[in-house]
Amino acid sequence: MWNRKTRIGLVRGPLGRRGNDPGILLSPSGQSLLEVALLMPMLLALLLGSIEMGRYAYISILVGNAARAGAAYGAQNLAQSVDTAGIQTAADNDFQNNGQNTGNLSVNSSTSCGCDSGGTITGAACSTITNSTAGTCGSGHWVVMVSVTASGTFNALFNYPGIPRPLTVSNTATLRVAQT
Repeated sequence: MWNRKTRIGLVRGPLGRRGNDPGILLSPSGQSLLEVALLMPMLLALLLGSIEMGRYAYISILVGNAARAGAAYGAQNLAQSVDTAGIQTAADNDFQNNGQNTGNLSVNSSTSCGCDSGGTITGAACSTITNSTAGTCGSGHWVVMVSVTASGTFNALFNYPGIPRPLTVSNTATLRVAQT
């Protein structure tokens, strides 16, 4: 196209636009491109946060499953309820079978006793040394419970302000011991 005043031809760009034409920045597609560019950091932060929350929930579930596996081992009979090495091994195996390092898991177990009277358990010492009536109840029946607490660590992909690294996840499972 020729400019009538100066008779100088205006140079067109590679897409056929004039050299001084703002082009894509004023078009609707340019506005969308700009909006996406401005929102992309926020969308990536939301995606990363969702991934981290999912990873945290996964580790929490695995720690809870490990505690449950240890308690299930200990609940089989009275001898296994005090077998801390066997309870530790059962919890470690469950944790490791899900692809986790057992070095990130600590397991503690304890037994407690009492009299179950219609669903209400009155605590009592398990040993006849400290409780001469251990193993018998005036009303109800004697129960022994094993509690296993598993604690694992969660390491986030990045450091987040205000959130400690690593986070400790802890779950406890308590089951009645089978008495035959």
